[in-house]
Amino acid sequence: MSRPLPLSKSQDVLGLFGWLLLVFAAAAVGGFASASASDFYRELVRPSWAPPGWLFAPVWSVLYALMGISAWLVWRAQGFAGARGALTLFVVQLAINALWTWLFFAWRQGAVAFGEILLLCLLIVSNIILFRRASKLAALLLVPYVAWVAFACVLTFATWRLNPGLLG
Repeated sequence: MSRPLPLSKSQDVLGLFGWLLLVFAAAAVGGFASASASDFYRELVRPSWAPPGWLFAPVWSVLYALMGISAWLVWRAQGFAGARGALTLFVVQLAINALWTWLFFAWRQGAVAFGEILLLCLLIVSNIILFRRASKLAALLLVPYVAWVAFACVLTFATWRLNPGLLG
């Protein structure tokens, strides 16, 4: 289904800004929970293959930008009405994404964080499938995101298992 009316240049730019604002707002919600994450991360016994703590912020910044552009491409192609399911799922997975940081770093619930990140992986894969119907590029832009979250799944599990006292 295509967008019924073409967008003006200003609507197009405002749409991109809106989607980027939404994803970076979700990042900020997660960021509040990870304000002291670097100290806690250093405290944890981590697998030898765990990345250094400083790597997470730049990786996530790029991923959030790609996510916002991806959602914008779908919105641009079909409008919200035409892609309601895909874009609603996108917003839901954003909320689930932000929740993980609270579960792991603020509330230190390793098992729950692991289950939640597994769910997040499934939601992202579903989003890729739904986004592909509107834009192949939008779907491709989510591939680095699902790859990183899949890696984070394994890292969450390993870190939780190595730290039963700290991650309940």
